[in-house]
Amino acid sequence: MVRLGLILGLMALIGAVISGLAAMKVYDQELSIARIALARSVDTHASLAQERLSERELLSRVAVGLFRSPTVDMAHALQPLRASIYAFRTDFMVASWIARVPRDALGRALNELKAAGAPNPVPRNMDDSPINPATVHDPADVLMDVEPQNDETRPFLGRLVDTYPVVVPILARAAEEGRPVSSDPFPLLRADGPIGVVLASPVKGENNSVAGFLTISYRLAPLMLANDELSLFSVALRDPRNASNNLSADSAGNITAVPLQLDAENPPLVRVVSFGARDWTLIYYAKTNPSTRAQELAGIVMLIGVALTVILCGLFGYVSYNNIRLSREIETRIGFERRLTAVIDELNHRVKNILAVIQSIVTRTMRHGANIDVARDLLIGRIHAMSHVVSLLSESQWQGVRLKGLFEPRAIPHTDRIALNGPDIVVSARAAQSLSLLFFELASHADEGLSLVGKHPHIAATWNVTDDVEPMFYFRWEEFNTSEATRRADSEFGLVLLDRVAPEALGGTSKRYFTDVSYVYELVAPMATVVDENEMERTQRLRAPVKKR
Repeated sequence: MVRLGLILGLMALIGAVISGLAAMKVYDQELSIARIALARSVDTHASLAQERLSERELLSRVAVGLFRSPTVDMAHALQPLRASIYAFRTDFMVASWIARVPRDALGRALNELKAAGAPNPVPRNMDDSPINPATVHDPADVLMDVEPQNDETRPFLGRLVDTYPVVVPILARAAEEGRPVSSDPFPLLRADGPIGVVLASPVKGENNSVAGFLTISYRLAPLMLANDELSLFSVALRDPRNASNNLSADSAGNITAVPLQLDAENPPLVRVVSFGARDWTLIYYAKTNPSTRAQELAGIVMLIGVALTVILCGLFGYVSYNNIRLSREIETRIGFERRLTAVIDELNHRVKNILAVIQSIVTRTMRHGANIDVARDLLIGRIHAMSHVVSLLSESQWQGVRLKGLFEPRAIPHTDRIALNGPDIVVSARAAQSLSLLFFELASHADEGLSLVGKHPHIAATWNVTDDVEPMFYFRWEEFNTSEATRRADSEFGLVLLDRVAPEALGGTSKRYFTDVSYVYELVAPMATVVDENEMERTQRLRAPVKKR
């Protein structure tokens, strides 16, 4: 009995030592991994913030390079740059043109503002207090143009910035160094406005002298790229006006000043980014202490090791194996049932949608007073068009349809007279149904049209996709040798489909008109609705096989 106790005690001691060593190893590894992950995440965030700041500074440099020193139209100096300024609308606040006007030309500049519709084109300070023209600096820095122009920004037109304490230093430095310079953070537009910074860039005039300044104001919160709740850290900006304070952004983008936090056990990480000829310090605070988490994980490993030493390995392994196998079988069955329910719901939704479309087609085609023969042919053709697109979607397992496939002869009449020109994009199931009916409606009415010389019209169907910030889909249908006198008028259903149903289904707009030699129908819609990636991804998930664990 004593020997058995000694053996059990020795086994327990060995198990405790091994568990302790494993816990120490896990602690070191977890602490190292957590710190490396935090540092990488911070470096990535700082790189993204620097890239965003560099893009804003590059925009200012490019805008100044394209800028032309104004002479007569100084009140409209920003007109050529408005589209470029709005390229960064997420954090862009206001842009302004500050002209450096000689004192003897101040009256002419104010008259230009008056002609441009400025509400109060008289000499005054930035706080709207009047100023004596005799005391104006020579030359004077006058705010001549702003973007956007609204009720809040237009009253600033005509104000002199020579005494504005925030802007005057950066204008002087920008003029001296000949490059964009950023200001300290301060409220924009009004005392309680959002906290932001101003980037001022000098514009050279004749004789390489400074003709004025292009200033762009940005909100500070988007520039800091404040993280969400799932990030490993919270980011703050060291206040350049007071090094003992940090500027922190909340979830709503509001900036508040908080005292600098110092924690010896969990010190913050510091990264420096450059913007506007100055350095900005970003401070990153870890949301969880890596050391505490490593200690908790090491304690768990220690407890597990002690427990494994005490419990019989055979019984534990047997029970654990059966437990895990049963759990995985249940999870697999539940996954199959959920997938089946989702597939049935999706099928019901699509069937109801198709039936609703067919019901609308039948109701509007066979309306009271319609010609039975014409209505029958149109009804059969429209249902064939719907059947064709459903067949194409079934072949692709509802993963979308190639746009050129909607022009097959079994879907629309006389496709041999239609010249197609455009990229062979894959449109979503919803867009395919609307476009199939649209193409049939156009083709069926074009078939009835006869030109003045008795020949069928030649049809050109073209489409393209723009590379703008929001890609757009442009479709154009043009029937040549067709006039308003020779082309059969569109039916009631056709007018509703062309002017309202199809554009609304794709979230776009349409128009139709006659030229001297043709009939034209144009449709413009966002690519996000024409190629609905969410719909395709949902279908992809439904058709994917369930993986057994």
